[in-house]
Amino acid sequence: MEILKISQENFKKIINKTLNAIKKGDILICPSDTVYGLITDATDKEVANKLFKIKKREKGKPIPIFVQDIKMAKKLALVNKEQEKFLKKVWPGKITIVLKRKRNCSLPDILFGGKKTIGLRIPNYKLIKALLKKLNKPLTGTSANISGKPASTKIKEVLKQFKDKAIKPDLVLDAGDLPKSKPSTVIDLTKKELKILRP
Repeated sequence: MEILKISQENFKKIINKTLNAIKKGDILICPSDTVYGLITDATDKEVANKLFKIKKREKGKPIPIFVQDIKMAKKLALVNKEQEKFLKKVWPGKITIVLKRKRNCSLPDILFGGKKTIGLRIPNYKLIKALLKKLNKPLTGTSANISGKPASTKIKEVLKQFKDKAIKPDLVLDAGDLPKSKPSTVIDLTKKELKILRP
């Protein structure tokens, strides 16, 4: 795992290096507005399979997706006017919204765990927003941890989980310890009543 320390001075360099890494199918440990996450090109089937191996995640568990804006969300999910109003209130931010997935959704099936829904979020984090804008593709938005272990804002705790593993992320973007936070709140908008799946 290559580790890049992020600073104001090297921010542009980091963006360029990260874009190239994502384009070639690398999986990155990346800071966000919640916890450290594993981000990569969400449209690439091979990379999606590799992500599940790195996380040791069961195939039936879906992976949340980062999108650039509501327009990108609408390409992947069915969004009615009421839902759109709600999305405009909570995005960008620490809220993942579960919506009905479009039939012609361009993402690999493994990311959905056999469900007909998709979890989407616009993170409020400069680095990820810049990557989404420049790539113009959705990214995976899952926490950087081995399944069953806690997600973390502390870089050393994150690195420790992957240290001795045979398959590990390719690149680490180290922003130091992030402000204390839990993973995003998950809200299901697929039923008549709004339902909080994870506070």
